[in-house]
Order: sequence, then C-alpha cells, then structure tokens
Amino acid sequence: MYTQNQSTVTEFILLGLSSDPFIQVLLFNIFLVAYMFTLTGNFLLILAVKTDKRLHNSMYVFLSSLSLLDICCVSAIVPKMLVNFLSSKKSISFTGCAVQFCAVLTLGQTQCLLLAFMAYDRYVAICIPLHYNMIMNTTVSFCIVSISWLTGCVISSFDTYFTFNLTFCGPNTINHFFCELPLLLRLSCSGISVMNIIKLIFLPLMLFIPLSLILFSYIRIIIAVMTIRLGRSKAFSTCIPHLVVVVMFYGSAMFMYVRPEHLVSGDTDKNTDTDKRVAVFYTVITPMLNPLIYSLRNKDVQKAIRQLIRAKKDCS
Repeated sequence: MYTQNQSTVTEFILLGLSSDPFIQVLLFNIFLVAYMFTLTGNFLLILAVKTDKRLHNSMYVFLSSLSLLDICCVSAIVPKMLVNFLSSKKSISFTGCAVQFCAVLTLGQTQCLLLAFMAYDRYVAICIPLHYNMIMNTTVSFCIVSISWLTGCVISSFDTYFTFNLTFCGPNTINHFFCELPLLLRLSCSGISVMNIIKLIFLPLMLFIPLSLILFSYIRIIIAVMTIRLGRSKAFSTCIPHLVVVVMFYGSAMFMYVRPEHLVSGDTDKNTDTDKRVAVFYTVITPMLNPLIYSLRNKDVQKAIRQLIRAKKDCS
C-alpha cells in the first residue's frame, strides 16, 4: 500500500483532546461509556433486523448496514483514543496510522453512498409504491450495500496510497486524536500537488455526488407528498430519521473538508480545536445517536428490540 522507507518518521504522536491529566481521565470514562453505548445500541439494532421477519426489507437492510458502519467507525478510532488517554507516550505507529486512515476514509465514503441510497429507497417507497417490491427487493438491497462498501474501499485505498507514499521527515506530531488527512499533509516534507488535488477536488466531489442524489430524492418526495391529502404526515415521518442523520453527517463532513480556506482564520490552534470538536461529533456522537434516532419514531424497530430483550431474559 505504501513504502515506509521513503520516510524517516516511524511513528506519529497524537496530542488528543487535552494535555491535562485530570481531564484525560475524565474523558477516558466519558468516551468509554459512549463507546459501550454505541456498540450495544447498534448491535441491538442489527440483531433486531436479523431476527424479526417483518424487518426483512430494503430499508432495514440499509439500516443494519449503517449500524455496522457505526460500529466499525468507533472501533477504528475510540480504542486507540482510550489507550492514549492513559498513556504517557501518545503514539501510533506509521503502519497503524495508515490502517486507521484507510479505515476511516472507507467507512466515511461508504456512509456517504449508503445515505444516498437510503434516500432513493424512501423516494421509491413514497413516489412509486406499487413498484417498490420489484425495484428495491432484498437482492437489489444487498447489491447496493456491497457496491457502497466496495466503492469506499477503492477510493480510500487510492487516498491512502498517495498519502503514505509522501515523505515524512519530521516533525511527527499530529494535533488530533486520530490520523486525519489535512494534518498529515501538513507534516509531509515532499511535494503534495497530487494530494492537494485529492483534497480540493476529489473529496468534495465524493461528498457532492451522493448529496445530489439525496437532494433529488427529497425534492421528488416533497412534490409527491404535497399532491396528496391523506397520509401526508405518515409519509414525512418515515423520512425524518434519515434526514436528521444526513444533516448531522454531511454537515460535519462538509465543515471539515469543503469549507473555503478564506473562512478559516489565521489562528491554527483555534481552528484545530474546533476541528477536533467537530470530529468528535461525527466519529463518536453521531454513531451513538443513530440507533436512537432510527428507533425513536419506528414502532416496528421498537417492538423487535423489546422482543429481543425479552427473549434474552427468558433464556437467562
């Protein structure tokens, strides 16, 4: 994937969220609870979809895949963060940084595509309901999920290859809690024209293409719903959880990767602190909230989860 011998750097130092020992212990406990809550909530959602036959349709196939993405995302970042909270040397190896970088990009791009296909699924369900089972059957759903994962893997592999074939000759300190693309580019001491193209053109494009499909789907949904009198609120209610997740994910992603450079002030430390807070939101908080958002207004999911918990209690 990359040639480490081009660089003198063999590891990176992650400064994390704070240098205060007391705050680090406090953050360790907070993020540990958040991590466990995220794993529990998303695993419950996956098991509920798998065990309840009423949930064996495309919408819930996408939802369980999104839960799997959330589990993978927090697992790629939070365990290392927790270790560094309690470590005197907050380092990550060159190889470990590359693996984490590739994993985060893969999961992020896959989620972009998956959210777009989920919007299209809602469009078909609301605007072409009579053909829904034919267009969005289970086979098509699994193919879409596979395409999303494959595309995410391919794109992130190219980004990882180009990034970690740059020369890193020092310094090796990253003012963040995981290996983030913009900060890695700042540490490189080689020409980064290719990576600048990826950063300024390729990454925004990979956000805007799925976002365009989402906007198209919801424009058509709004037009269709406004023409009917009965069932309007029910049609909109099925879209609200997805819209909330889209706003949270795309809002934070576009802030991190698409904002114009002239909007960024000259205070690098202040900007980095803001970036870290936004990164906590989309890498830790959003995966934790997603199961709640999707189950809060969904009676079928709530019933499946209650049955799953009841069955677990009966077995014990």
